[in-house]
Amino acid sequence: MNLAQLAHLVALLETGSFTRAAEALHLSQPAFSRSIQLLEGELGPLVDRIGKRNEPTPLGRLVGQRARRVLAEVEEIRREAEMLAQGETGAIRLGLGAAPSALLSVPLMQHLLAQYPKLRVKLSRGPSDSLLVSLRERVLDALIVHIRTLDNEEDLDVAPMPALASGFVCRPGHALAGLRAVALTDVLRYPVVSTGLSPETRRRLAGAAGSGGFELHMECEDISFLFDIVEQSDAVFLGVLASAHPLVESGRLIALPPPPDFEIQAHFAFVTLRGRSISPATRITRERCFQVIQEAAGA
Repeated sequence: MNLAQLAHLVALLETGSFTRAAEALHLSQPAFSRSIQLLEGELGPLVDRIGKRNEPTPLGRLVGQRARRVLAEVEEIRREAEMLAQGETGAIRLGLGAAPSALLSVPLMQHLLAQYPKLRVKLSRGPSDSLLVSLRERVLDALIVHIRTLDNEEDLDVAPMPALASGFVCRPGHALAGLRAVALTDVLRYPVVSTGLSPETRRRLAGAAGSGGFELHMECEDISFLFDIVEQSDAVFLGVLASAHPLVESGRLIALPPPPDFEIQAHFAFVTLRGRSISPATRITRERCFQVIQEAAGA
């Protein structure tokens, strides 16, 4: 017994005719009749042939009912497999660093809810080292973090994303807000807060700070909390300017002119485990995230 034979029996029961059933399935009548005979040879009489009429036996009715359910389940499996291949269903577990979370969470979810409403999403935010552990333990499918935070990359597939400009942001009433040009030494008179800095950026800030040295006044993974601090104090945020864009657009914060010789960029990457198959949901998520970062880089 196979699925084709069950489909042939259902067609015969629905049409009541070997000829019409064979035509509907684009089979020759001898081939169709042989299929029904083989099924009857395995299960027993399924159809009573009464003149030109073909009526199901009690066994034929029972097998026909079961066959319809089986064929419907098979069709559902095919449909779900096709939807999964197209990314319409499935799941993605994505880890995001602080700045990527601020940049990507909303536009990514808007896109997925509009285009792939059955795709399930779990977003996790945290320090890069913790996210990397979760990725390697297969708790997460992918990460978006700053390249500088990656450790040994031998087991990782790292796809660099377009570079994003970084700079300083303060509140509108800040003493620096009215200056046409801002020197790095001017900025360093005030507390500087950030989600984290590369060793190179720290070195350059320490050089500008002179003998007093440089330390971040506050380092925090929660970028929205940092923006709240900046909005209500004389602290200055240093990080990806695109992450502050909505607040700058609304007038709640101001992006300062870049200090001379201090144009820095952030380099994020989409990270997966090397050798692990990329699911359609992960592929769709990656494409949308790259698109958002590309738009932010060109803004």
